[in-house]
Amino acid sequence: MCHQTVSLVARHLEAHGIATVIMGCAKDIVEHCGVPRFVFSDFPLGNSAGRPFDVASQTQTLELALRVLESAPGARTTVQSPLRWNADAAWKLDYLDLTKLSPEKIAERRKEFDEVKSIARGKREAS
Repeated sequence: MCHQTVSLVARHLEAHGIATVIMGCAKDIVEHCGVPRFVFSDFPLGNSAGRPFDVASQTQTLELALRVLESAPGARTTVQSPLRWNADAAWKLDYLDLTKLSPEKIAERRKEFDEVKSIARGKREAS
């Protein structure tokens, strides 16, 4: 879901007495929206709850968010996750830059993404 949409929903909930904490990767957008509590993960978009398939990073991110929820010192509190996507920050230069990928590599990644979506769809339909 869009960082801006989540942020605006959080502000609405807060205005009606429901405490929130946003976990996100788009620091500029979330802080501009003025959410009360924000856990920033310096990860690629779509990974604000931790690394894919990495339960430990997801658990650590959720635990941090819950600590921020109960202990934020004031409005518009931002806490940065200590987790790193990669030791080398060069991923930021290449992330979503399709010009650096061959058509074959793009097709391979699209196939992998479609497989993950199919698995998720199957799990959703089974529940």
